[in-house]
This record gives sequence, structure tokens and C-alpha cells, in this order.
Amino acid sequence: MDCNTGVNLYKKAKKIIPGGTQLLSKRPEMFLPDQWPSYYERAKGCEVWDLDGNRFIDMTTMGVGACILGFADEDVNRDVKEAIDKGSMATLNVPQEVELAEVLCEMHPWAQMVRYTRTGGEAMAVSVRIGRAKSQRDKVLFCGYHGWHDWYLAANLADEKSLDGHLLSGLAPSGVPRALKGTSYPFKYNDTEGFLKLIKEHKEDVGVVVLESLRDKYPDKEFIQTVRQITRDLGIVLICDEITAGFRLSLGGAHLLFDLEPDIAVFGKAISNGYPMAAIIGKAEVMEAAQDSFISSTYWTDRVGPTAALSTIKKMRDKKVSQHLVDTGEKIQIGWKEAAANNKLALDVSGIYPLSHFNFNYKEPLVLKTLFTQIMLEKGFLASTAFYASYAHKEDHVDEYLKSVDESFSFIAQAIKGGNPEKHLKGTVCHSGFKRLT
Repeated sequence: MDCNTGVNLYKKAKKIIPGGTQLLSKRPEMFLPDQWPSYYERAKGCEVWDLDGNRFIDMTTMGVGACILGFADEDVNRDVKEAIDKGSMATLNVPQEVELAEVLCEMHPWAQMVRYTRTGGEAMAVSVRIGRAKSQRDKVLFCGYHGWHDWYLAANLADEKSLDGHLLSGLAPSGVPRALKGTSYPFKYNDTEGFLKLIKEHKEDVGVVVLESLRDKYPDKEFIQTVRQITRDLGIVLICDEITAGFRLSLGGAHLLFDLEPDIAVFGKAISNGYPMAAIIGKAEVMEAAQDSFISSTYWTDRVGPTAALSTIKKMRDKKVSQHLVDTGEKIQIGWKEAAANNKLALDVSGIYPLSHFNFNYKEPLVLKTLFTQIMLEKGFLASTAFYASYAHKEDHVDEYLKSVDESFSFIAQAIKGGNPEKHLKGTVCHSGFKRLT
């Protein structure tokens, strides 16, 4: 399959765009160096057409988790086009931001106030700023991946490997002020003892605890209860990062399923099906602290973001999208396990059903991951070791994909028996984390 136009354009991009792309997770080196199509001409449902006219079924992350309904959803697009025709920006404010705030607070009865940004990373930065303003304390304890801003990368100032267990490895803190060293500390998910140790060490200075509600596994009850109780007792603001998990298991935040009532919750990605939008919701007494700090931006006031969010939420509710995501992801995970068993491959399958992952349990897993991606691309799939379910993934897509997975696993099993799987690669091995491009 000829993807040369996209490959060549990316070579050009690396010369004029530092890092090649705007998002690490979209770098071709993360998938299939020198072969990945890199750019798309159009996308619809779960299908993508590259610059050479090749059609692929997207069985990876569907816009890195943003397109929960599928690419270019007709209902959301219709509402957005109407919003654009009415004027997306003006001197006055858009009423949709009030309507969306009411909808989000209705979904989350513990919350009374809402602020907006347009991306997840900046929404997390806003939430931490509000938390610090409320508590009047600087230190942040966190669990999970929370973006690129200084407050988060500051954890790597003391030890550049502090964040390695939080989704992406090798996140260099170059450019983050050294004065922020000692302001952010990570703890592991479900590690109650580790969390309590950090609290004991920094108790007087901790103002904020940030927690991904879940990513790859469900929370232990003791862990959730301990985090909530300790933060309440010490007057620490508890923030739930729902940017990845939100809306996939239920309508709203995943924390609703765990009887967890945070002080702030943050949403992005799936909330608006591919249009820039993020929301910070919270308890009134905490959110009011936003008025004590300067938090303001022109494009947080556009009409497209909240319109897309309202339309997306309505369709998710009407079509019971969360259940579809769970059912689809479950079928994928079962299919991976069956294909691995059929071909005697050692495979680790993990993740909640809507956010599924697998890893090759061998000495050089990145070689096998690259080989899998290469084979599946030749079969017409954008595929890697992660699958994010969308409403656009229907039964025929899943069946066709799993048939190709079985065939790919068969080839990989034979390559492992041959003793040198890397010889089957047509390019170099994929990256696993942040690396400076040369």
C-alpha cells in the first residue's frame, strides 16, 4: 500500500515543525517509522482516507480518544455548522456556555459551578490553579497522566523518571523553572500506602491532590476512600481528571460509578467529539477561588466548543453510547485473547473495555508491536496495541478487524519461532515514549 505522500510530507514537517507534530501521540514514530501515512485527507465514522487515497479502518485511538461518536458525526456537525453561521465569536458571550454548565451540574449533583477552556492540558492547569488558590498551599500530589504544563512536569525536575509510570516515559522538564522543584510529587494508582507516605512527608504544604478516576484498571475501594477522607480532613482540594475516562463507562465522569465525590472534575476529549472543548466543574466554595486568580482567555468564549459538547452529550444520552463502547471493547479484548491462544502467543490484555490495550509478553515487545502495526496497515487498518472504542465501530468493523488480527498474530508467532522478528520490518522500531527527533 503506497503511503508515500504522507511519509514525504512528514519528512518536510520535521524540518519546519519542532517535534514534527503538535501531539506526541500522533507522531508516526509512535506507530510505524517511515511507513505510517501520517496525514489524512478526510475521515468519516471510523474510516480514514490518507493523502494517497488509501482507505483505512481506524482501530487505534479515534483521534486520541476525542471522537467518541466517530469522525465527522453528522448530528454534531450539523449543530456546529449552525453555530458557525450564527457567528462563533463576538463581543458578547454565547448562551450555550450557560446551558452546558447546567447540563454538567445536573449530571454531577455534587458540583455547582463550571469554567471552560478548549484543551485538556490547560483545563488541568486551570484546575490546579483554582485548587492552590482555594487551599493557599503550593504542593501537588498526583496520580496518572495530566498533560504538558509546568505544574506536572515539575515532578521530573528532581528525578527525570518520576513520571515514567504515568503513561508516557522520558518527559524531559527542560524549560520548566528549577524553582518549581519539590512542588509536585507522583504516587501510584491504588497504592494507598504510598499516598499516605507522601501525605506524611508533605502534609503541611499539600494543597491539591490530582487523581485520574481510572485509566487501565478499576480503583480499590480502600484507596478511593482513603484519598477522599484524607483530603477532606486536611483541607486539600481533590481533583478528578476525567479527560480520558469521562463519558466512556457512563454519561459523565467515571468517578460517579465509584461513589467518589471530588472537589473538582475536569473533562475534555470525548465531551465534544473532536471539537476543541474542555470543562472544569466543581463545588461552589472551591470554584469561587477562580475569582481570586487571573484565569481568562479569548478563545474560551467561542460558540463552537459548547455547542459541540451539548450536541455530543445529547447523542450519547439518546443512543446509550457508553454501553456500546463497553460492549465493543469487551468483544475486542476477548478477540485478542482468542487470537493469541490460537497462535500460542504470550499476550497481556489490560484496560477498561472502552480503552483497551495489549502488550506482547516477550523480550523485545516494541519490535513485535511495530511488526503488528506494519502487517495491519497492509491489511487496511490503522492499528497498534491500543483500541479506543467509538459509537462508529460496528459489528462488521470489529469482525473484519479480529479476522486480520488472527492472521497477523499467526505471522508474528512464526516470526518469533524463526528467531529474528526484526528482519521482517520494513523500517525502524517504533518509539515507546518521548524522544527528541533528529
